[in-house]
Amino acid sequence: METSVLKSELAGSWYVDDPVHLARELETYLETVNPDPVEHLIGLMLPHAGYRYSGMVAAHGIKLLQGRNFKRVIVIGPSHRVALLDRVSLPDVTDIETPLGRIPLDREAIDGLLQYELFESHPRAHRLEHSVQIQLPFLQHVLDTFTLIPIVCGHLTQQSARRIGRALLPLMDRETLLVISTDFTHYGAAFDYVPFTDDIQNNLRRLDLGAFDLIRDKNAEGFLDYLDRTGATICGASPISVMLSMLDDLSEVRLLKYDTSGNMTDDWSHCVSYASAAISGRWKTAAADAENAADPMALTAHDKAGLLRLARYRIASRFSQRTAAPSDSFSAAVHAVRGAFVTLHKRGQLRGCIGEIFPRRPLIKAVEEHAVNAAFQDPRFPALREDELAGIDIEISALSPPRKIGSYDEIEIGRHGIVISKQMQSAVFLPQVAPEQGWDLETTLGHLCMKAGLPSSAWKSDCEFHVFEADVFGEAD
Repeated sequence: METSVLKSELAGSWYVDDPVHLARELETYLETVNPDPVEHLIGLMLPHAGYRYSGMVAAHGIKLLQGRNFKRVIVIGPSHRVALLDRVSLPDVTDIETPLGRIPLDREAIDGLLQYELFESHPRAHRLEHSVQIQLPFLQHVLDTFTLIPIVCGHLTQQSARRIGRALLPLMDRETLLVISTDFTHYGAAFDYVPFTDDIQNNLRRLDLGAFDLIRDKNAEGFLDYLDRTGATICGASPISVMLSMLDDLSEVRLLKYDTSGNMTDDWSHCVSYASAAISGRWKTAAADAENAADPMALTAHDKAGLLRLARYRIASRFSQRTAAPSDSFSAAVHAVRGAFVTLHKRGQLRGCIGEIFPRRPLIKAVEEHAVNAAFQDPRFPALREDELAGIDIEISALSPPRKIGSYDEIEIGRHGIVISKQMQSAVFLPQVAPEQGWDLETTLGHLCMKAGLPSSAWKSDCEFHVFEADVFGEAD
């Protein structure tokens, strides 16, 4: 590969553009802080605001790198400007340049990662993305020569975060450092997040440290649930999820420093929180993680029966039927983030079907909501009557994340659910639709086009296809 350089455009705005002044500023931060030593350091979590705001917080982590011999650094930061749907991006260049010089990328490792489904290369995602690039001058200042793997991260499902972590684990040797780039809560009307208006400083601290407690406990599901419940605007939630999926049980995440821009500007109507943390111990081995996660999404027979009971309970509750709430204890797979559809049949005929393809919340929550939606909100049918409920069979489809394919030729009838998109029109079929109707691929695509409001032959050109798989189970099984 010929030499190609991505020149960071942060100099002059996010930090000074003169290399001498920049080095002096970084050294001032490092001389000011004195974090407790950390043995067996394997990673850092650092903020990514301009240095005048977050430089002192970041220095508490960077200071721990002095005197250490890391030869490769993987930096994972969230995408702020380019939407990456359940994907991460790696740049198609050989070097990244800052005022302190060029950093060579580990092209061999990057090319290997690009063989995985969730790793792609989107040049626009890297050109102006500060979350990764803000870390580079600090790293250059304290480390000797090192190679870089810069990863810009889209919004990930928990399953995808685990898959990305699993792909990175073989790279995590003793000379490789992982840096997770994230700011914590973004508070204020400009961020569309004003959960409280009094005692903002202390409320923000409680909110942020509540999130960090779950990170410290390596509780990935609890962390994401906390963000859902509180709305806390932690932009690096997906990079954090990747990190948590990689940590061994004996590893430790230690808070080094917490602060907010409000403490610096005294403007509590618009402020951002920053945290610096050290990750120590060891990563999972790739082999152990593969063994433990052979099928982390697999639902047990108990899970399936419990979800079906819960779906029926939610529908019955709308009729004020005095039915005891199910008290099932579920496996972790039920709380994994994934899409789901709930389908109702009456004497073998469709009576309602609603769901969500793209995963955004735990399976159990999707099932609860869409059981009610299928019964009362499917526009193709009148709302379910109470006297019909006993004659309804409930079916649940727990979905894998959809993936884009290059051609409809890749679709496997009976295995793949299909999403077709063309000219702002779209429609979806679950995997079981075509076999139930006895359709071949062409017939399926024709009906799918008509469902989308397109001519039946529209699938033959200029269409985008996504496919997914489903674990389908029902009361009639």
